[in-house]
This record gives sequence, C-alpha cells and structure tokens, in this order.
Amino acid sequence: MNNKMKNAMTVDVEDYFQVSAFEPYIDKAQWDELEHRVEKNTLHILDIFAEYNIKATFFTLGWVAERYPELVKRIVREGHELASHGYEHLRVTTQTPEQFRADIRKAKKILEDISGIEVIGYRAPSYSIGRDNLWALDILEEEGYRYSSSIYPVKHDLYGMPEAPRFVYQPIKGSDFKEIPITTLHIANKNYPCGGGGFFRLYPYLVSRWAFNKINQQEQQSGIFYFHPWEIDPEQPKQKNLSFKARFRHYLNLNRMENRIKALLNDFQWDTMQAIFLTENK
Repeated sequence: MNNKMKNAMTVDVEDYFQVSAFEPYIDKAQWDELEHRVEKNTLHILDIFAEYNIKATFFTLGWVAERYPELVKRIVREGHELASHGYEHLRVTTQTPEQFRADIRKAKKILEDISGIEVIGYRAPSYSIGRDNLWALDILEEEGYRYSSSIYPVKHDLYGMPEAPRFVYQPIKGSDFKEIPITTLHIANKNYPCGGGGFFRLYPYLVSRWAFNKINQQEQQSGIFYFHPWEIDPEQPKQKNLSFKARFRHYLNLNRMENRIKALLNDFQWDTMQAIFLTENK
C-alpha cells in the first residue's frame, strides 16, 4: 500500500506477568521466580522490524532493563528509540506525586546508564494518566522528559480521558512538552480505540487497516500503534484462577497477533515517536 504518511510504531516492553490485569493474582515478590519471556519475545520483535526495515519506539520498564541490559543496547544499536515505561509497571493512579517522581527518575537513570543516550519519552503503565492526575505531566517535564504518550482519549473501565485531544498537543502552558495520545477514531460523537493492544486482537485486521487509512488520508494525521512482547507469544504460561474478563482480554487471539503485525508493517510506513512528533516542523 503506497501511503506516504508515517505512523509511530511502539512496543511496551514488559513481561506477561507484569500486566495490570494480573496484579490481583501475581505478587511482585514472585516476579523473579517466574519464567521470564520478555527478552526472547523482544528479540523476535527486533528481528521482525529488521526484516521490514522499520524503526520503532520501545517504552521499556527499568525492571526489565536492569535484568536484560544487552537487550536495551541492541534496541539502541539498531536505531530504535529507547523510552521509559516506568520502573516496575506501577499505575500512576496508585502513586503519590513523590512516588511517581521517584519511579520515573529511577527508570530514566537505569535506561540512560545502560544505553548511554538521553531518554526523553514516557508512557504510563495502563495509560494511567487522566483528568485526576494531570500533575504527572508537570513532574515528567521537571524530570527531563520531553513527551508523554500516556493519555488515551477513550472511555474504558480501567483508563481513559475521552475529552482529551485526539492528536499531539502541549498540555503545559508555556512549555514545549507534548502529550501524544494513542490513536482513536471519532465516529458519531464518540472516540473508538484503534491504536493496538487488545482491540487490535479483537477486531478483524481489515478494521485496523481501514482505521489507519482514515486517520492518514482523511484526517491527514500520523497515528500511533502499540503492542507488547507477550502478545506475540501464544506459548506463554497460562495463569490460573483469573476472572473471565482478565482471561479473555489477555489471551484473545495471541496466535494471530504476529501475522497481523506483519500485515500492518507491510501496509503502512512507520518510524519512531521522536522522528514523527518531535521534529522541528511538528
């Protein structure tokens, strides 16, 4: 598909047991005792991106970077953007401003010490910045971040700020700091998610292709797509005693995800968040 508009490809680098939906079932104290699959899965994603010759932004947990520094170095060595996903996947809604500052500062230092480059981007775990904790954006700027991709302008049971702008904006008066929301479609006075994750696995691929074409061609905007390394891993250990909703959301169509990602890479043009949204003409 000849589409000259570039979109941002992003990966939230976390392991299967770190997702917010598993918090009631897996204690953080167990994390190091569980089978780790994030390194293998992320390396596979890097191989796929190399095959399709695209660059992406990897929002990486400090916890993962500490344990797999060579993975971080490969991300940077191959020309991708390294960004922060916080230290240990703590939702911002569960933190005080002081705790949040400590978390994002710790993650930034770990990522920068390992990679040797400046980290300027941040994405909150589970898109947990919204109308009740916009103070987090001020703290991000104070700690040296230049953009966030943490507000999802949809109505959702776990996150969302549907009244937020749908495309990149500057939320702090007098500042160049940018919030870059995940892509949505606006239909009949409502925003619908189309930027990745479980929605991408739920809908037929043609729906996502149609949505990104509409964003690029009709709205003349660059979109953002996101996914997680565990989403291309149908062989991951299955958790027991999950609620039906958690089980459905996590395991739905994992076996189809890799082929859908490849179709997306083939059908559209991709680059990093920094290249698309922080260049001089943006």
